[in-house]
Amino acid sequence: MEDRVQFRTMSREEVGTAMAWAADEGWNPGLHDAECFQPVDPDGFFCAEADGKIVGTVSIVNYDDRFAFAGLYIVEPFHRANGIGMQLYRHALRHAGSRIVGYDGVVAMVDKYQKDSGLFLHYNNARYEGTGGGKMPDGLTPILNVGFDALADYDTAHFPARRERFLQCWISRTGHYGLAQLDENGKIAGYGVRRVCQTGHKIGPLFAKDRATAERILDGLIAGIPGEQFYLDIPVPNTDAVALVQDRKMNPVFYTARLYSSKESVPLPLGEIFGVTTFELG
Repeated sequence: MEDRVQFRTMSREEVGTAMAWAADEGWNPGLHDAECFQPVDPDGFFCAEADGKIVGTVSIVNYDDRFAFAGLYIVEPFHRANGIGMQLYRHALRHAGSRIVGYDGVVAMVDKYQKDSGLFLHYNNARYEGTGGGKMPDGLTPILNVGFDALADYDTAHFPARRERFLQCWISRTGHYGLAQLDENGKIAGYGVRRVCQTGHKIGPLFAKDRATAERILDGLIAGIPGEQFYLDIPVPNTDAVALVQDRKMNPVFYTARLYSSKESVPLPLGEIFGVTTFELG
């Protein structure tokens, strides 16, 4: 099998294959994720091909000259356990060069990731499920009414790289809806985005200066989807985020392991991260 496998960059259309596989795996991607993912780094999506058929996918998206994020690591079930996935990952990893690479992986596979992929466990994330509804709080601002430069600056303070191209798409795509909380000086105190997914909606990112601000933004986002499922991915080290989902009696769905290719901590204000943007792009 290995002799017939080739590794190459995927086309824009083929990224849709990776998203369809992600849906089959139960990862519940957003309906328009590929439209926002692929333009961030068009050369960062890779596949393994055997006999003219895609049998594995992975992405290594370079955000800048310092940081990249890996995701969409999937091998077709029939072709698993023969080394194709690791070969593909190592092929794709060359794209990152000397950048620090982040990854949200399956918790049960952490030992393998650390042994075979040169990644180091930093903490866990957890996905929680809730039901939409309630009243829209007063005083929130639609995200498209917020100055984009200010939004990008705020976002950069909560992510390892500046990601303007991604952010432009993320806040404006069909089926996406964002809200911000501004303080008395008109500065951003938090923002969040809701997007429609294969099942229900996901909230991400949800960044806020404190729990009370995060609660207001979350209430605003779910007010528009009464009776519908929504999902929030929280970093477990943020005890306020854990308390938020538990107090709302939201149900844990699964956990991921956040790994980086560096032993050193990637500086992030985890206490202000109440919702991870995506498990695929960080």
